[in-house]
Amino acid sequence: MFLASNLKLTHGRVKPSVTNIPVFNACLFHIRVLLYLFFSAVLCAPLFSVVADSAENNRAQPPERTCFQTANAYADDINIRSDVAIVYGIDEDLPARIKTWRDRGYRIHVMTGVSWGNYQDYLYGRFDGVNHEDEAQTERDGDKISHGGDVYYMCPGTNFGKFLCVGVRRALDAGAKAVHLEEPEFWVRGGYSDGFKREWKAYYDEPWQPPHTSPDAQWRASRLKYYLYRRALQQVFDYIQDYNREHQTYIRCYVPTHSLLNYAHWRIVSPESSLARLDGCDGYIAQVWTGTSRTPNLYQGKLRERTFETAFLEYGAMQNLVRSTGRRVWYLNDPIEDNPNHDWEDYRTNWESTLVASLFQPEVWHYEVMPWPSRIFRGRYPSPDDPDKRVPIPSAYATEIQTVINTLNDMRQTPVTWDCGTDGIGVMISDSLMFERGDPAPSDAHMSHIYGLALPLLKRGIPVTPVQLENLTIPGYLEDIKLIVMTYNGMKPLTPEVHRPLADWVRSGGVLVFWDDDSDPYNRVREWWNRGEYDYTTPRQHLFKQLGVAQDPEPGLHRIGQGALAYYAQDPAELAREEDGDQRLVDVMKKAVEPINLDWKETNYLLLRRGRYVVAAGLSESVADTARKLNGQWINLFDPELRLRQEIVLTPGSRYFLLDLNATDPGRPQVLAAACRSGVVKAGDDSLTFEVEGIAQTEAVVLLRLPKPPEEVRLAGERLEPTKYDADTGLLWLRFPNKAVPRRVELHF
Repeated sequence: MFLASNLKLTHGRVKPSVTNIPVFNACLFHIRVLLYLFFSAVLCAPLFSVVADSAENNRAQPPERTCFQTANAYADDINIRSDVAIVYGIDEDLPARIKTWRDRGYRIHVMTGVSWGNYQDYLYGRFDGVNHEDEAQTERDGDKISHGGDVYYMCPGTNFGKFLCVGVRRALDAGAKAVHLEEPEFWVRGGYSDGFKREWKAYYDEPWQPPHTSPDAQWRASRLKYYLYRRALQQVFDYIQDYNREHQTYIRCYVPTHSLLNYAHWRIVSPESSLARLDGCDGYIAQVWTGTSRTPNLYQGKLRERTFETAFLEYGAMQNLVRSTGRRVWYLNDPIEDNPNHDWEDYRTNWESTLVASLFQPEVWHYEVMPWPSRIFRGRYPSPDDPDKRVPIPSAYATEIQTVINTLNDMRQTPVTWDCGTDGIGVMISDSLMFERGDPAPSDAHMSHIYGLALPLLKRGIPVTPVQLENLTIPGYLEDIKLIVMTYNGMKPLTPEVHRPLADWVRSGGVLVFWDDDSDPYNRVREWWNRGEYDYTTPRQHLFKQLGVAQDPEPGLHRIGQGALAYYAQDPAELAREEDGDQRLVDVMKKAVEPINLDWKETNYLLLRRGRYVVAAGLSESVADTARKLNGQWINLFDPELRLRQEIVLTPGSRYFLLDLNATDPGRPQVLAAACRSGVVKAGDDSLTFEVEGIAQTEAVVLLRLPKPPEEVRLAGERLEPTKYDADTGLLWLRFPNKAVPRRVELHF
């Protein structure tokens, strides 16, 4: 989601925190530094992150719940009123742009691209006197991989991180509270530049091999790409930590990145889970949006876009990068996408799908509510009624967006309750999914080795969660998981250490369904399972030995301690290609959970209660059943009118973000929802006073609940006639044009 300094809006290809910690006394700062050095050197980075996050939460400071990114200076028509404005780019005018947002009360983060940008000073030697053109990512035919002109994707050499630090220093000195280093990406089709060949020789101490010549060469090339961007990021993280120590600040570092599933699907290598183990990494922004999630996949032999389901798995994969590590993840939502040729109705429908998918991860309550607000509120896109006519954002959609993004400030809710299919079921994924995507033997083009295992569950209303293989060594990581389905077809364990905690989890009552025919040619790459003390044909054999079964057991169910292993020697990609493949997998899993008496439940919807909010989705291609009905008093937050509804029906393809009126206090005056930023200033028995502020040239709707009808409503001192009052529920609707300045609303009873 990079924006070049020439202000050309894009997500980083044709594809597309942190709090304001005041200076505290020197003694406390030095204690923090000593704690940091101790935990980093003696214990582990994830442990420090937990300590740091806990310390942050104990300080009195403004919250950071929502943010957005922009390369523009402040303007009234992009006044999103999130807590944080992420100002994009590290060019010379960055301090001036930062000032325009800070002057309007925003807290400031800064974002810049890692893998590409207007970095010609580095390319052509103006930075360090050395020409670095041979560090541009290069394809087999010698073409440099470009984002446009000489804006190349980089193969980062040892000085590239130092170059980034120069621009980052500009952000630090300008008062940024966090730095976001986005999209560390190395294309699978790259790996042929002289710079990459030098890095190969230094890393492997052997001559470079063209990646396309063998699975081993492709695997080693991807391993190296994975390492190079981790090294570059660590250089910048170290620099920022040194700056913090020198200036007694606490500037945090985040990595905005696509999901592992999307990077593997799009044939890109990125450090992903390994970043959480780098010193100074505070977390991620999960760059999931329509553009990533509408990538087609196979289910029941049909290739099509499944935006909601793909987004559900993408957001889940990102949450599992940080689960049990103490890091933070922000979830991105985008009301449009990079392709400018879809109509507004397409954008709205897909945005609702991705947003609902993100809300099904209740552990996450930090959101990047949009990138590039200027292209949303100033852009012109095809009309649903006339594709040849380009029109600005419909007024109703602008209102709906603002209602939702302001509600996202309120998502730290309890209790959390699932009401759909069986929960506690995971599908295993590994960063090495990205390592098997190139010639001469790429894994399944549609990622069916993963979607063939995950979609049959999700389509049955089971909130399946991706489980990050590299994180199994984190204590307690699997404690809420009851069943895992996995394969080593298309991915491999990067170390043997992950197998011991997985085996222990099975013995303690977990069920592992392993679906693999050992046909993957990457089983024969030079790796730990066939080197040194190990002599296995496939890493699966090492896992099975840890489980205490034969290296190549008979397929079927094997009891192991209090748990079980269900082994089926078949290609998991076939489950997606075959019309009945989903049912074959589910039949195996239902049989596998019998030893642990897990209650297996299937539904044709997903439903999650988060405090006073209910998130729901009706599923297509699902089990035959009557549509679930929700009776009560509901406000659909996707409805720009915020109308009261007594019944919600979860039909296939429906998406709902609901406010449950029965979970609110009818006796207390309160703002329930608003298409503008609202904050209660004063509430009493005979009055309610609050401020509103929104995006200029849009329409606001505010829904209040009152114990009695107001005698008078005033907006900025002027009398405002209520749109509607419902005496039975105490609901009052107000409508007015938004303005990008705080205005007081006064209600008197």
